[in-house]
Amino acid sequence: MKILFIGDIVGKGGIFTVKNLLPELKKERGIDFVIAHCNGATGGFGMGRNHAMYLHKLGIDCLTSGECVYYKKDIIPFIGKSFFLLKPANLPTGTPGRGWSHFTVKGKKVAVVSMMGQNGYMKMHTNNPFTYIPDLVERVKQQTPLVIFNFNALTTAEKQTMLHLMDGKLGAVIGSGARALTADGRVTEKGTAFITDAGRTGSLLSVAGLNRDIEIRKHLTQIPERSSDASEALELQGVLIELDDDTGKAVSLETLRVPCSKEME
Repeated sequence: MKILFIGDIVGKGGIFTVKNLLPELKKERGIDFVIAHCNGATGGFGMGRNHAMYLHKLGIDCLTSGECVYYKKDIIPFIGKSFFLLKPANLPTGTPGRGWSHFTVKGKKVAVVSMMGQNGYMKMHTNNPFTYIPDLVERVKQQTPLVIFNFNALTTAEKQTMLHLMDGKLGAVIGSGARALTADGRVTEKGTAFITDAGRTGSLLSVAGLNRDIEIRKHLTQIPERSSDASEALELQGVLIELDDDTGKAVSLETLRVPCSKEME
C-alpha cells in the first residue's frame, strides 16, 4: 500500500500547489491514500472549515493538525463532525474533534493517529505524548496493523525520541512542525518508516511559507505585524511510504520535492 504524506500546507500558495500537483502525482506514483498536515493552510496559522472541505475534495483523505488546530473559529463546530480532520490526540479531554481515525483503503483498514509534542509550545498544554501513545496504539491496532503516526513537535530531539519509543510498533512515525524537510528519512531495521520533519508545501522563497519581507521586518523592529502568504517558487514536499498490507511494516520511504510549474495570478 502506497501512502503519501504531504508536508505542512501553508497558505494559498500551498493549497494552489496541491490543486495543481496532487491529481497527476497520485496517478504517476500509484498512490492509494493521502495524508496532509494542515497546521497553516489558512493564512499560515490554522485551517478554516472551507479550506478543510476543499482540500478533502482535492483528494486528501486525512488532514492532521498541531498547535494551531483551533485558531480559526469556524473549525471548532466542524471538527467534531468530521472523520477526516484530526486534532492532536493528547489534547485535554473534552476538546472537540478526534485524535485518530480509521479509513478503508483497498478493502483494508488504515489508521492515522495525530499527536503533539510539549517542548516550546507556550499557548497550548498537552498530555504527555510518550505515556499516552503506547496504550493508544494498542487500541488502534486491534482493528488494523496499518498505522501511520503524525507527531507534530518543535524540537528534533522530541521527534527522534518518539521514533525510538515506537520503533517497530508502527508502520510510520512522521514528524512535522518545523516546516523544513529533513534529510533523515529512512526505514528502520524493525520496519518503521521515519522522518524528523516532512517539510512544507508552499513557497520556498519564504519564511516557513510566509512573506519573507514581513517576517524580516518583525525581527528587525520587534513590532507585531500580521503575517502574509507567500507564493514564489511553489513546491510540494513530503514523503511517499509503502507499507506491507498484511504486517503493517514499512517497505520503503521516499522523500518528495515536486516543483509547481504554474504560477499564482
